[in-house]
Amino acid sequence: MVRISWAMMMRYPRTTCGGLGFIFFLEEKEIHRKEQILDVFSKELPYTYRGYSVHFSSPDPNDNGVRHGEYIEAGRVNPLIFMYTPESFLKEYIGKTDVSHLEPLDWLSFSEHRLLALSKRELYWDALHLQEKLKGISYYPETVWLYLLASCWAVIGQEQAFVKRCGMRGDDIGSRIICGRIAERLMRLCFLYTKNYAPYSKWFGTAFSNLPIDSKIKENIGQAMAADTIQKREKALVQAQALVGEMHNQSDVTEPVSFSITHYFNRDIQVIYADRFAEAIYGKLKGTIFEKMPPVGTFSQIGNFTAATEPVIYQKAVANFYRSLALADEETV
Repeated sequence: MVRISWAMMMRYPRTTCGGLGFIFFLEEKEIHRKEQILDVFSKELPYTYRGYSVHFSSPDPNDNGVRHGEYIEAGRVNPLIFMYTPESFLKEYIGKTDVSHLEPLDWLSFSEHRLLALSKRELYWDALHLQEKLKGISYYPETVWLYLLASCWAVIGQEQAFVKRCGMRGDDIGSRIICGRIAERLMRLCFLYTKNYAPYSKWFGTAFSNLPIDSKIKENIGQAMAADTIQKREKALVQAQALVGEMHNQSDVTEPVSFSITHYFNRDIQVIYADRFAEAIYGKLKGTIFEKMPPVGTFSQIGNFTAATEPVIYQKAVANFYRSLALADEETV
Protein backbone atom coordinates (compact mmCIF):
# COMPACT_ATOMS: atom_id res chain seq x y z
CA MET A 1 0.00 0.00 0.00
CA VAL A 2 1.30 3.45 -0.92
CA ARG A 3 1.60 5.75 2.08
CA ILE A 4 0.81 9.30 0.99
CA SER A 5 0.09 12.69 2.40
CA TRP A 6 -1.37 15.54 0.43
CA ALA A 7 -1.85 19.19 1.15
CA MET A 8 -2.90 22.53 -0.27
CA MET A 9 0.07 24.50 1.00
CA MET A 10 1.49 27.30 -1.13
CA ARG A 11 2.05 28.18 -4.73
CA TYR A 12 5.63 28.15 -5.91
CA PRO A 13 7.03 31.55 -6.89
CA ARG A 14 6.26 32.36 -10.50
CA THR A 15 5.02 28.94 -11.48
CA THR A 16 1.25 29.29 -11.48
CA CYS A 17 -1.45 31.74 -12.40
CA GLY A 18 -5.22 31.50 -12.14
CA GLY A 19 -6.02 27.98 -10.98
CA LEU A 20 -5.87 25.37 -8.24
CA GLY A 21 -3.11 22.97 -7.39
CA PHE A 22 -1.63 21.10 -4.48
CA ILE A 23 1.48 19.39 -3.19
CA PHE A 24 1.43 15.62 -2.88
CA PHE A 25 3.89 13.84 -0.59
CA LEU A 26 5.12 10.26 -0.91
CA GLU A 27 7.49 8.05 1.02
CA GLU A 28 10.93 7.67 -0.52
CA LYS A 29 10.21 4.07 -1.53
CA GLU A 30 7.08 5.19 -3.41
CA ILE A 31 8.39 8.34 -5.12
CA HIS A 32 9.02 6.36 -8.33
CA ARG A 33 5.23 6.14 -8.76
CA LYS A 34 4.86 9.87 -9.46
CA GLU A 35 4.03 9.47 -13.14
CA GLN A 36 1.60 6.64 -12.45
CA ILE A 37 -0.27 8.71 -9.85
CA LEU A 38 -0.28 11.80 -12.06
CA ASP A 39 -1.75 9.74 -14.89
CA VAL A 40 -4.65 8.70 -12.64
CA PHE A 41 -5.29 12.31 -11.65
CA SER A 42 -5.22 13.42 -15.29
CA LYS A 43 -7.97 10.93 -16.09
CA GLU A 44 -10.13 11.35 -12.99
CA LEU A 45 -9.98 14.99 -11.86
CA PRO A 46 -12.84 17.33 -12.84
CA TYR A 47 -12.18 20.26 -15.17
CA THR A 48 -13.17 22.80 -12.55
CA TYR A 49 -13.54 22.94 -8.78
CA ARG A 50 -15.70 25.60 -7.16
CA GLY A 51 -15.40 27.68 -10.28
CA TYR A 52 -11.61 27.44 -10.58
CA SER A 53 -9.76 25.71 -13.38
CA VAL A 54 -8.05 22.44 -12.50
CA HIS A 55 -6.36 22.24 -15.92
CA PHE A 56 -3.12 24.14 -16.59
CA SER A 57 -1.15 25.08 -19.67
CA SER A 58 2.39 23.96 -20.34
CA PRO A 59 5.08 26.29 -18.91
CA ASP A 60 5.01 29.61 -20.76
CA PRO A 61 8.53 30.34 -22.10
CA ASN A 62 7.60 34.00 -22.47
CA ASP A 63 6.55 34.30 -18.82
CA ASN A 64 9.39 32.65 -16.88
CA GLY A 65 7.83 29.22 -17.10
CA VAL A 66 4.52 30.20 -15.50
CA ARG A 67 1.69 27.72 -15.99
CA HIS A 68 -1.67 29.38 -16.57
CA GLY A 69 -5.02 28.02 -15.54
CA GLU A 70 -7.08 27.13 -18.63
CA TYR A 71 -10.73 26.13 -18.85
CA ILE A 72 -11.36 23.06 -20.99
CA GLU A 73 -14.42 20.88 -21.55
CA ALA A 74 -12.92 17.73 -23.06
CA GLY A 75 -9.75 15.67 -22.98
CA ARG A 76 -7.28 14.90 -20.21
CA VAL A 77 -6.68 17.33 -17.37
CA ASN A 78 -3.15 18.66 -16.97
CA PRO A 79 -3.32 19.38 -13.23
CA LEU A 80 -0.90 21.39 -11.13
CA ILE A 81 0.38 18.77 -8.72
CA PHE A 82 3.87 18.82 -7.25
CA MET A 83 5.12 15.50 -5.86
CA TYR A 84 7.88 15.17 -3.29
CA THR A 85 9.06 13.26 -0.32
CA PRO A 86 8.77 15.48 2.78
CA GLU A 87 12.55 15.70 2.93
CA SER A 88 13.07 16.63 -0.73
CA PHE A 89 10.38 19.30 -0.49
CA LEU A 90 11.88 20.93 2.61
CA LYS A 91 15.35 20.79 1.06
CA GLU A 92 14.13 22.60 -2.04
CA TYR A 93 11.87 25.04 -0.22
CA ILE A 94 13.97 26.19 2.75
CA GLY A 95 17.24 24.32 2.33
CA LYS A 96 16.84 22.06 5.40
CA THR A 97 15.43 18.57 5.70
CA ASP A 98 15.23 18.53 9.50
CA VAL A 99 13.50 21.59 10.95
CA SER A 100 13.39 20.24 14.49
CA HIS A 101 17.07 20.95 15.23
CA LEU A 102 17.77 24.42 13.87
CA GLU A 103 20.54 26.71 15.07
CA PRO A 104 19.69 30.37 15.83
CA LEU A 105 21.55 31.63 12.76
CA ASP A 106 19.69 29.17 10.53
CA TRP A 107 16.54 31.17 11.18
CA LEU A 108 18.12 34.37 9.87
CA SER A 109 18.93 32.67 6.58
CA PHE A 110 15.33 31.63 5.86
CA SER A 111 12.87 33.56 3.74
CA GLU A 112 10.24 34.81 6.17
CA HIS A 113 7.58 34.49 3.49
CA ARG A 114 8.40 30.80 3.12
CA LEU A 115 8.27 30.30 6.87
CA LEU A 116 4.84 31.92 6.75
CA ALA A 117 3.71 29.54 4.03
CA LEU A 118 4.89 26.51 5.98
CA SER A 119 3.39 27.70 9.25
CA LYS A 120 -0.01 28.32 7.61
CA ARG A 121 -0.04 24.95 5.88
CA GLU A 122 -3.36 23.22 5.29
CA LEU A 123 -2.88 19.48 5.53
CA TYR A 124 -5.91 17.47 4.48
CA TRP A 125 -4.50 13.97 4.85
CA ASP A 126 -1.41 13.48 6.96
CA ALA A 127 -0.36 9.83 6.77
CA LEU A 128 3.32 10.87 6.82
CA HIS A 129 2.98 12.97 9.99
CA LEU A 130 4.04 16.26 8.41
CA GLN A 131 2.14 18.23 11.01
CA GLU A 132 4.46 16.94 13.68
CA LYS A 133 7.58 17.45 11.56
CA LEU A 134 6.72 21.08 10.85
CA LYS A 135 5.62 21.99 14.38
CA GLY A 136 9.04 23.42 15.23
CA ILE A 137 8.79 26.25 12.72
CA SER A 138 5.44 27.65 13.83
CA TYR A 139 7.31 30.80 14.88
CA TYR A 140 10.78 32.16 15.61
CA PRO A 141 12.46 30.91 18.82
CA GLU A 142 12.67 33.54 21.54
CA THR A 143 16.27 34.69 21.03
CA VAL A 144 15.76 35.16 17.29
CA TRP A 145 12.49 36.98 17.94
CA LEU A 146 14.15 39.32 20.43
CA TYR A 147 16.98 40.06 18.01
CA LEU A 148 14.54 40.95 15.24
CA LEU A 149 12.57 43.21 17.60
CA ALA A 150 15.74 44.99 18.68
CA SER A 151 16.87 45.38 15.08
CA CYS A 152 13.64 47.04 13.97
CA TRP A 153 13.74 49.52 16.86
CA ALA A 154 17.40 50.27 16.18
CA VAL A 155 16.75 50.95 12.49
CA ILE A 156 13.94 53.34 13.44
CA GLY A 157 16.19 55.04 15.97
CA GLN A 158 18.85 55.67 13.35
CA GLU A 159 16.52 57.77 11.20
CA GLN A 160 13.86 58.92 13.66
CA ALA A 161 14.80 62.59 13.36
CA PHE A 162 15.33 62.65 9.61
CA VAL A 163 11.71 62.88 8.48
CA LYS A 164 11.60 66.41 9.91
CA ARG A 165 15.24 67.28 9.25
CA CYS A 166 14.87 66.57 5.53
CA GLY A 167 11.78 68.77 5.49
CA MET A 168 13.58 71.58 7.26
CA ARG A 169 16.10 71.57 4.40
CA GLY A 170 13.41 71.59 1.73
CA ASP A 171 13.83 67.91 0.86
CA ASP A 172 10.23 66.72 0.79
CA ILE A 173 10.93 63.62 -1.26
CA GLY A 174 13.71 62.56 1.11
CA SER A 175 11.32 63.04 4.01
CA ARG A 176 8.73 60.82 2.31
CA ILE A 177 11.27 58.07 1.62
CA ILE A 178 12.47 57.99 5.23
CA CYS A 179 8.89 58.10 6.46
CA GLY A 180 8.17 55.01 4.37
CA ARG A 181 11.18 53.18 5.77
CA ILE A 182 10.20 53.93 9.36
CA ALA A 183 6.56 53.06 8.67
CA GLU A 184 7.60 49.68 7.28
CA ARG A 185 9.69 48.94 10.37
CA LEU A 186 6.78 49.87 12.62
CA MET A 187 4.58 47.51 10.64
CA ARG A 188 7.19 44.76 11.00
CA LEU A 189 7.27 45.36 14.74
CA CYS A 190 3.53 44.78 14.81
CA PHE A 191 3.98 41.43 13.06
CA LEU A 192 6.69 40.54 15.56
CA TYR A 193 4.79 41.59 18.69
CA THR A 194 1.76 39.59 17.56
CA LYS A 195 4.08 36.70 16.59
CA ASN A 196 3.02 36.51 12.98
CA TYR A 197 5.41 35.92 10.11
CA ALA A 198 5.27 38.76 7.58
CA PRO A 199 4.69 38.00 3.89
CA TYR A 200 6.67 39.48 1.04
CA SER A 201 5.84 42.87 -0.40
CA LYS A 202 2.83 41.96 -2.57
CA TRP A 203 0.85 40.86 0.49
CA PHE A 204 2.59 42.88 3.20
CA GLY A 205 0.10 45.75 3.47
CA THR A 206 -2.91 43.46 3.25
CA ALA A 207 -1.60 41.18 5.99
CA PHE A 208 -0.75 44.17 8.18
CA SER A 209 -4.30 45.52 7.85
CA ASN A 210 -5.57 42.23 9.30
CA LEU A 211 -3.29 42.14 12.35
CA PRO A 212 -5.07 42.20 15.75
CA ILE A 213 -3.56 45.50 16.90
CA ASP A 214 -4.80 48.93 17.98
CA SER A 215 -6.52 50.47 14.95
CA LYS A 216 -4.90 53.81 15.81
CA ILE A 217 -1.52 52.36 14.81
CA LYS A 218 -2.86 51.56 11.35
CA GLU A 219 -4.57 54.93 11.10
CA ASN A 220 -1.48 56.93 12.05
CA ILE A 221 0.78 55.00 9.71
CA GLY A 222 -1.70 55.57 6.91
CA GLN A 223 -1.91 59.27 7.71
CA ALA A 224 1.87 59.60 7.81
CA MET A 225 2.23 57.96 4.42
CA ALA A 226 -0.50 60.13 2.90
CA ALA A 227 0.52 63.43 4.55
CA ASP A 228 1.06 66.35 2.20
CA THR A 229 3.08 68.42 4.67
CA ILE A 230 6.14 67.70 6.79
CA GLN A 231 4.28 68.70 9.94
CA LYS A 232 1.40 66.28 9.38
CA ARG A 233 3.83 63.52 8.43
CA GLU A 234 5.96 63.97 11.54
CA LYS A 235 2.97 64.16 13.88
CA ALA A 236 1.30 61.00 12.59
CA LEU A 237 4.54 59.01 12.38
CA VAL A 238 5.76 59.83 15.88
CA GLN A 239 2.30 59.04 17.25
CA ALA A 240 2.48 55.64 15.53
CA GLN A 241 5.88 55.07 17.14
CA ALA A 242 4.47 55.93 20.55
CA LEU A 243 1.58 53.50 20.09
CA VAL A 244 3.96 50.69 19.10
CA GLY A 245 6.08 51.65 22.11
CA GLU A 246 3.01 51.11 24.27
CA MET A 247 2.52 47.74 22.59
CA HIS A 248 6.06 46.84 23.62
CA ASN A 249 5.45 47.80 27.24
CA GLN A 250 2.19 45.86 27.33
CA SER A 251 3.89 42.75 25.93
CA ASP A 252 6.22 42.28 28.93
CA VAL A 253 9.14 41.59 26.61
CA THR A 254 11.31 43.73 28.88
CA GLU A 255 10.73 45.92 31.88
CA PRO A 256 8.61 48.89 30.76
CA VAL A 257 10.64 51.38 28.73
CA SER A 258 10.11 54.97 29.84
CA PHE A 259 9.37 57.20 26.87
CA SER A 260 7.38 60.18 25.71
CA ILE A 261 7.02 62.25 22.59
CA THR A 262 9.69 64.83 23.10
CA HIS A 263 12.17 67.10 21.31
CA TYR A 264 15.24 65.65 19.66
CA PHE A 265 18.15 67.23 21.59
CA ASN A 266 16.20 70.49 22.03
CA ARG A 267 15.58 70.81 18.29
CA ASP A 268 12.17 71.38 16.77
CA ILE A 269 11.87 67.67 15.95
CA GLN A 270 9.64 65.17 17.73
CA VAL A 271 10.88 61.67 18.64
CA ILE A 272 10.37 58.97 21.25
CA TYR A 273 14.05 57.93 21.24
CA ALA A 274 13.27 54.56 19.68
CA ASP A 275 16.81 53.32 20.35
CA ARG A 276 15.86 52.93 24.02
CA PHE A 277 13.66 49.99 23.09
CA ALA A 278 16.50 48.38 21.17
CA GLU A 279 18.83 48.80 24.15
CA ALA A 280 16.29 47.28 26.53
CA ILE A 281 15.77 44.24 24.30
CA TYR A 282 19.50 43.73 23.78
CA GLY A 283 19.73 43.45 27.56
CA LYS A 284 17.71 40.22 27.21
CA LEU A 285 20.20 38.87 24.67
CA LYS A 286 23.22 38.76 26.96
CA GLY A 287 24.94 35.41 26.81
CA THR A 288 23.44 34.56 23.41
CA ILE A 289 25.03 34.59 19.97
CA PHE A 290 23.10 37.82 19.27
CA GLU A 291 24.58 39.75 22.19
CA LYS A 292 27.16 41.63 20.11
CA MET A 293 25.64 41.22 16.68
CA PRO A 294 24.78 44.54 15.00
CA PRO A 295 21.04 45.19 14.67
CA VAL A 296 20.61 44.52 10.98
CA GLY A 297 17.67 42.11 11.20
CA THR A 298 17.14 39.64 8.36
CA PHE A 299 17.38 40.05 4.61
CA SER A 300 13.63 39.34 4.49
CA GLN A 301 13.04 42.64 6.28
CA ILE A 302 14.58 44.54 3.38
CA GLY A 303 11.86 45.24 0.84
CA ASN A 304 12.18 43.39 -2.47
CA PHE A 305 15.42 41.67 -1.47
CA THR A 306 14.02 38.37 -2.69
CA ALA A 307 16.98 37.70 -5.02
CA ALA A 308 18.97 36.85 -1.90
CA THR A 309 16.24 35.48 0.37
CA GLU A 310 14.28 33.15 -1.90
CA PRO A 311 16.92 30.95 -3.64
CA VAL A 312 18.06 28.32 -1.16
CA ILE A 313 21.42 28.11 -2.96
CA TYR A 314 22.39 31.30 -1.11
CA GLN A 315 21.25 30.08 2.30
CA LYS A 316 24.66 28.93 3.46
CA ALA A 317 26.24 32.21 2.35
CA VAL A 318 23.58 34.21 4.17
CA ALA A 319 24.06 32.15 7.35
CA ASN A 320 27.82 32.66 7.07
CA PHE A 321 27.26 36.41 6.75
CA TYR A 322 25.48 36.46 10.11
CA ARG A 323 28.07 34.12 11.59
CA SER A 324 30.79 36.58 10.59
CA LEU A 325 28.89 39.41 12.27
CA ALA A 326 28.47 37.39 15.45
CA LEU A 327 32.18 36.53 15.61
CA ALA A 328 33.63 39.81 14.31
CA ASP A 329 34.63 41.06 17.76
CA GLU A 330 36.66 37.88 18.33
CA GLU A 331 38.73 38.36 15.22
CA THR A 332 41.84 40.49 14.93
CA VAL A 333 42.59 42.62 11.91
